[in-house]
Amino acid sequence: MHAYGDISKPMNLASIRKSVLSVLYGIYVDRGTIDLNQTLAELDITDKGGLSDVERSATVRQLMQARSGVYHDAAYETPNAKKLRPERGSRAPGQRWYYNNWDFNALGTIFQRRTGKNVFEALNSELAIPLQFQDFRYQKDTELEYERSSDHPAYVMYLSARDLARIGLLVSRDGQWNDRQIVSPAWLRESTTSYSAAGGGNGYGYMWWIPHVAFPSWRLSANQLVFADGFGGQFMLIDRVRDIVVVHRVNNSRLWYKRNTVDAGQFAELAALIIAAAPAR
Repeated sequence: MHAYGDISKPMNLASIRKSVLSVLYGIYVDRGTIDLNQTLAELDITDKGGLSDVERSATVRQLMQARSGVYHDAAYETPNAKKLRPERGSRAPGQRWYYNNWDFNALGTIFQRRTGKNVFEALNSELAIPLQFQDFRYQKDTELEYERSSDHPAYVMYLSARDLARIGLLVSRDGQWNDRQIVSPAWLRESTTSYSAAGGGNGYGYMWWIPHVAFPSWRLSANQLVFADGFGGQFMLIDRVRDIVVVHRVNNSRLWYKRNTVDAGQFAELAALIIAAAPAR
């Protein structure tokens, strides 16, 4: 392991939280607790002001793919996301990819209803304990963010770089940790397959980015690269062929952090140099 800076400080994962939830979903899909083909109507999921019958026909799978077509107000959105949100009813479920916080937040509600655990309880029991997180403090490093416009809160997580990297290694190593199968290889293949063109030539799986063109000089095999991206310079890149995880964090609790952010292009340059120096396993 090579490290630079403080890798032990828990910091807000921002949207990397969604990729963590994808892993947690896989654990319970493997157990038969969650069915991705169930619809919002079957799960009795609605929101402030109600959802239309067409919106309620969206499936859990479509929410995971950010293809629900439910363009209701959502908690924890950036101002730009609020501005760019499509008009309600403008697309049917499955018709269009749109990076939609409503989908991701509603998945937190669905997870709790189907499993009987909230996202944070599952994070602690299914990942933090078996993966031997060093810095995670369950009560302190989790919080729900509500807004008046929606019933579905955002599940905000604070993890250190080294604890986040453990999740990356779990994904890189087909869901195994210390000879224990935490999540199935089948789920990891399914969830990190691209189902949508998601801007910049990249793809989108189940709350994971699939960087097709961010590293054009690489010879890439299917499902080789997996990418988690959070606002303000939070990144995790996983290269399964080389069994390498590259984590980049910015302390987004500091007032000055916006002047010190790193964008995806800058991170891609750094990660490409790191991985190009490593042989394939």
